[in-house]
Amino acid sequence: SKNKPNLMATKTIKFEDGAVQFRQRLVVAILSHRPLLIRNIRSDDLDSPGLREQEASFLRLLDRMTNGSSIEINATGTQLRFKPGVLIGGEIEHSCPEDKSVGWFLEGILPLAPFGKEPLELRLDGITDSLCHTDPSPDYLSTSVLPLLVRFGIGADAEEGRPPAIKVVKRGAAPGGGGEVIFTCPIVKEIPQPVELIDIGKIKRVRGTVVSCRIPPSSAARVAHSAKGLLHRLLPDVWIHTDTHSSGRKGKSGGCGPSPGLSVCLAAETTSGNIMATETCIDTKTDARGAVLPEDLGVRAAAMLLNEIKRGGCIDTGAQSIALLLMCLGPEDVSRIRVGTLSQYTIVSLRLFKRAFDVEFKVKADPENRTVLLSCLGTGYRNMARATT
Repeated sequence: SKNKPNLMATKTIKFEDGAVQFRQRLVVAILSHRPLLIRNIRSDDLDSPGLREQEASFLRLLDRMTNGSSIEINATGTQLRFKPGVLIGGEIEHSCPEDKSVGWFLEGILPLAPFGKEPLELRLDGITDSLCHTDPSPDYLSTSVLPLLVRFGIGADAEEGRPPAIKVVKRGAAPGGGGEVIFTCPIVKEIPQPVELIDIGKIKRVRGTVVSCRIPPSSAARVAHSAKGLLHRLLPDVWIHTDTHSSGRKGKSGGCGPSPGLSVCLAAETTSGNIMATETCIDTKTDARGAVLPEDLGVRAAAMLLNEIKRGGCIDTGAQSIALLLMCLGPEDVSRIRVGTLSQYTIVSLRLFKRAFDVEFKVKADPENRTVLLSCLGTGYRNMARATT
């Protein structure tokens, strides 16, 4: 059985179903050091088969983050062969294409950030807000997913470096973009201890931000007021800040891109230190001008947060697959986590982790508070790229 890991490491992971779960497959390939082959990428789409602009851009970003990756794409772009290299980290700049938000790229590379050779400092340009129906915004990632990384011991130790942070230098709403985000993350040798996120706790406070670009500041205040109105029935400690950007200021901080936008991100914190976050925004494509009032947006945001709380669990739906991936990489001991409802994406992720890391999760429904307990044995992943001193 000594040869088993090496056999696993060289065996190509093959997929025939195209661009499903594109980012996660590439990330898992890099972390498990196994080549990846994806066939039939939109091969039945006669007008524009193959990789989309954002997927090619994501590949370019991974190419910058690693050393020695080889990427082969066939002429029509319907087949991709990826041989992973070594993660290097360091300072990287990347421009995101026009139809995907910065958060889509950030969410994709988050699990890779702590395992580079050097601490990562990534500067992304593009759309930061108002695509939150499909892509997470930087605000959501920094309120929900980054504290989760700290709980896994990434940046928890002050000597290792500062905890991971996402700083929005400049806002840019869809479709014009023009925003800028800096993501910094320290490196770790390995995830120090198995994680136990079982205790839900009671909600003790709600914090939130309303971000508006190029619209009257009163709109943001109206969103905050109506969201607070609904949440005050639940608890008194609700703070929602407004963050208004009027125009492209010449100064270093602030300013925003050419498009108007209004979005809101709310986070509830429990007594056991868990954070559940949700976000919503005015979708410029579907909502006609004035169809969604700021009041409606505020109530919708609050209702979404309450819905997330009702589902239970220690993490919100958007952070599930990242948490489970980090559990796979944890020490060779049992990690346990409680989630509300498993999303469809997470279920597919579990199958992927089984194929790549040979990690099987034990899924147990808890009928008492209608949550799901997930436990697994980690693989004891070590950061081989890190310079040992």
